[in-house]
Amino acid sequence: MSPANLTQNELSRQVWAAKYRHGRETSVADTWRRVAAAVAEAEDQHREKWTEAFQGLLQDFRFLPGGRILAGAGTNRDVTLFNCFVMGPIDDTLEGIFDSLKAGAVTMQQGGGIGHDFSTLRPAGTPVRGKGTIASGPVSFMHIWDAMCATMLSTGARRGAMMATLRIDHPDIEAFIDAKRDPAALRNFNLSVQVTDDFMTAVQNDQEWPLVFPVADDAAEGAVIHRRWSNTAGEVACRVARIVPARALWERLQRAAYEVAEPGVLFIDTINRENNLWYREQITATNPCGEIPLPPYGACNLGSLNLTRFVSRAFTPAAAMDMEALQAAARLAVRFLDNVIEISRYPLPQQAAAARETRRLGLGVTGLADALTMLGQRYDTQRARDTAARILQAICHAAYQASVDLADERGRFPAFDGEEYLQGPFAKRLPQNIRAGIARSGIRNSHLLAIAPAGTISLLANNVSSGIEPMFALEFDRQVLGADGQRHTYRVRDAAWDSWQREHPGADTPSEFIAATAVSARDHLAMQAALQPWVDNSISKTVNVPAASGFEEFAGLYGEAYRLGLKGCTVFRPTPATSSVLTQPDTHCCDADREAD
Repeated sequence: MSPANLTQNELSRQVWAAKYRHGRETSVADTWRRVAAAVAEAEDQHREKWTEAFQGLLQDFRFLPGGRILAGAGTNRDVTLFNCFVMGPIDDTLEGIFDSLKAGAVTMQQGGGIGHDFSTLRPAGTPVRGKGTIASGPVSFMHIWDAMCATMLSTGARRGAMMATLRIDHPDIEAFIDAKRDPAALRNFNLSVQVTDDFMTAVQNDQEWPLVFPVADDAAEGAVIHRRWSNTAGEVACRVARIVPARALWERLQRAAYEVAEPGVLFIDTINRENNLWYREQITATNPCGEIPLPPYGACNLGSLNLTRFVSRAFTPAAAMDMEALQAAARLAVRFLDNVIEISRYPLPQQAAAARETRRLGLGVTGLADALTMLGQRYDTQRARDTAARILQAICHAAYQASVDLADERGRFPAFDGEEYLQGPFAKRLPQNIRAGIARSGIRNSHLLAIAPAGTISLLANNVSSGIEPMFALEFDRQVLGADGQRHTYRVRDAAWDSWQREHPGADTPSEFIAATAVSARDHLAMQAALQPWVDNSISKTVNVPAASGFEEFAGLYGEAYRLGLKGCTVFRPTPATSSVLTQPDTHCCDADREAD
């Protein structure tokens, strides 16, 4: 991309002014200086050297820290620099429910997006022992969270984003699946169903599926089976409430996704198998956009390498990705994000403890589609997927080596158990030299990679394609919320397209420029699958489906995502209910204008 593109376009300047500018800053370069100096405060020595190094990393939009870091670092505001939290388990009492609501409100007030597993709440219609009342069920309480989030927004707090999850075997799962068919309901939530291996087997074999909930003892009335439930150390007795055909439940979930774009799915057993801390954590929820599966009170801070800044000789036969520079940036970004753990505030003490116990990071990428185009590769081809996988592999190995080196310098993360850690599936895929380093020195961070939507920070970087998504369109109208609280519409160009136009005025558009709507759903999934082996957290990715697609064509996408080994899947098909996430920003909790970056 040409140096001329480093000058911010009008929309980029607006995003900077509305979201990230602080005090008397007059340009984004001032913001970089502020953030670099603040992050370097975590260094024991040579702070000036590290300030300069971090400023060089941020310069030219090479590395885009999560929005909370850009907005909060060095400001002395009472805000967190972490994007992502999963809240603690919700105790199934009125006191416990409202304690959890308060904890969520405090977290959102400081700028964090939150995830909640509502599976611990008893199903609707269940008598509450000793109270003479009937439980209203988890979905009813989700409406209270939704109202809280809307109220937080009205007070001037940052736009909230929440994820709600529910187990596929919870008796209220059908109400959860259908909850957002009401266009006015739960607007501040994303919904995802925790789908297990056993359920997928039941679907494949056309079996019956029991819907269950834990009971106090095995003597409960009705059939009882034993399952490990949310927030339990082992299997517990569960009363069978109803039995439904697994395929009918699966179709109901898919039809809701087809018609209203929710819920998504979390393949929860895959998530827990692939978790680097498989030996000490049970994960049942994610952050609002799904790229960070977290245990109770888990926290993670994010940052994205802007791949367009590492392409040399773009749009020529000699175009290439500068892997050496990219890996050097990844190593420095790991140190940067590790420092953020030390300088950040935390809404709750449990979150601070969890962050420091595991030191999770979420280093990812943005601008993938633009970078591939600049390399002369079309997003929906095997060649592009192979290139993207090599890029992520290089970043992964550089990040892990950097974390091993940090463990030598600063110490391993407190929850590290070398023997158990190295038995995890992801750790087993690491090169032998990195595994040997972990065995010798430990590792500073339990997790290192995540691919976030990166929507707003990608707008800041002159509208590079966001995350690993295809470019939205070559040119389009985009609404953003301004510093004045009003929505403003801008005519914007994709960054790679803009660069091509500058360098080739009047030339025909190369076939490599392909918009998201022209990429088949299977090719969306294939790109996500190509990258997942190199991402130890997860990937936020939307599978776009044309509005004209019939349900028969749509059905099976979630099943294919499971077979491909993905940790989760989100689909989006434009309908009157869903509209467009770019022309109607309030229709989806975590669209590019609202996601927690």
